[in-house]
Amino acid sequence: MRRRRILFPLLLIAAAGMGTAAVPPQPAAARAATPLDQVVPAPASVRPGGEPFTLGDRTRIRVPGGSGEAKRVAGYLAELLRPATGFRLPVTTKDGRDGIVLRLGGHGTKGLGAEGYRLRSGARAVTISAGKPAGLFHGVQTLRQLLPAAVEERTEQPGPWQVAGGEIADAPRYAYRGAMLDVSRHFFTVAQVKRYIDQLALYKVNKLHLHLSDDQGWRIAITSWPRLATYGGSTEVGGGPGGYYTKDDYREILRYAASRYLTVVPEIDMPGHTNAALASYAKLNCNGVAPPLYTGTEVGFSSLCVPKKVTYDFVGDVIREIAALTPGPYLHIGGDEAHSTSQEDYAAFMDKVQPVVAKYGKTVIGWHQLTAARPANGAVAQYWGYDKTSAEERAQVAAATQKGTRLVLSPADRAYLDMKYDKDTPLGLNWAGYVGVERSYDWDPGRYLDGVPAGAVLGVEAPLWTETIRNSAHIEYMTFPRLPGIAELGWSPEDTHDWPSYRERLAAQGPRWDALGIGYYRSPEVPWPTR
Repeated sequence: MRRRRILFPLLLIAAAGMGTAAVPPQPAAARAATPLDQVVPAPASVRPGGEPFTLGDRTRIRVPGGSGEAKRVAGYLAELLRPATGFRLPVTTKDGRDGIVLRLGGHGTKGLGAEGYRLRSGARAVTISAGKPAGLFHGVQTLRQLLPAAVEERTEQPGPWQVAGGEIADAPRYAYRGAMLDVSRHFFTVAQVKRYIDQLALYKVNKLHLHLSDDQGWRIAITSWPRLATYGGSTEVGGGPGGYYTKDDYREILRYAASRYLTVVPEIDMPGHTNAALASYAKLNCNGVAPPLYTGTEVGFSSLCVPKKVTYDFVGDVIREIAALTPGPYLHIGGDEAHSTSQEDYAAFMDKVQPVVAKYGKTVIGWHQLTAARPANGAVAQYWGYDKTSAEERAQVAAATQKGTRLVLSPADRAYLDMKYDKDTPLGLNWAGYVGVERSYDWDPGRYLDGVPAGAVLGVEAPLWTETIRNSAHIEYMTFPRLPGIAELGWSPEDTHDWPSYRERLAAQGPRWDALGIGYYRSPEVPWPTR
């Protein structure tokens, strides 16, 4: 069995046209279809069997019933497949029993929820059925991984393009499966954020948390406080030019994320991590004096002035404008590392700010330090503690969940993508230790914190802080191969969790990342195919 598992990634290399000295390129007829259980995240249920489906020059993508959302997903799929296959792949609303069929509703979709799907493959057709459009989209991501890695190329490649026979029934374990991109320490353009969104979508991530403000930069235009962006956004770590998103830029990120079924979670960090705002407006400071812009990487030295009325005018305006732009249900108010704010002031601040978030129709998310104050009803705490976090702090978080606070888990020594892989990693930090691929994968969100009811865990998130990350190549090197493991923890059933089998499935993703132009870290923990 192990021998077959190792051989499979090598076959993917051949399918991608990257033969090695050890295994020469094989004739097209000899290429095996990817087994249905070899995708990432692991599906909930797999029943292999029957003849494979072969994509050909007469294949159509069918959308029975002509649902607008289903047609859009079909168009997305066609655009993915056309360049490498060279096939026309017309999208039609005519029903039929051949081709690729994307079906919303109907038989077989009951119980799949908002994001689940069913994929059936046979000699004549591949049918993806779902109760909701997000489920169809996630099913398409599975279909991508069942096709040879070369399907990701943007120039025509040799076939055959086969999908193994059988059936997958799949739905996520957790509703919240996120990734955070810190655009404050270093600014990233709309195009760079879109590229990251596409990479997240491949692994069924459904939340993009944007860290939009910090000491080093304010990254979104606020009409009522314009200097936040024009002055507070004018620099970054190391003194670069920084940047910010206009409201139209932000809307474009939201639109693009929605087209990939990701919800954007905007974060304005407060009362600490606020030097960019304090530098922009002197009146936000208790002494009325604006500090200089900051380009370093220290934390915990800044704070909004809790007693001042203008502080809450500022907070109200910012939350109102961002909430009006953002269709998703969440607004993140930060709350971590407020070392320059007394505990009394911190609790008072959170008591005043959380109702403002609710006033504008959003659910509060805060870093888990929020549990040291008084979390609002329905609030979500994002836990970033790690093995060295004190028992008292963990117990405080657990106590809050027993009173109704929900958790998103982002343990720093498991899920932080900016932690170095090992001592030789050229990027990243290591204050939480080194985080290899196995360590990032080998934990269970449902059992991670003692005293937390299983139902209190809303999901998981992989944050990427950017003190040392300056471009898309850096993002990809630190994200891959760890992100797919966090995505699998969020999506797949607990009983599929197995490092030895996961590392084989992960290895098979390497040729796909090569085809997509993703420059990933070739961890020695993973048996990558030979290039």
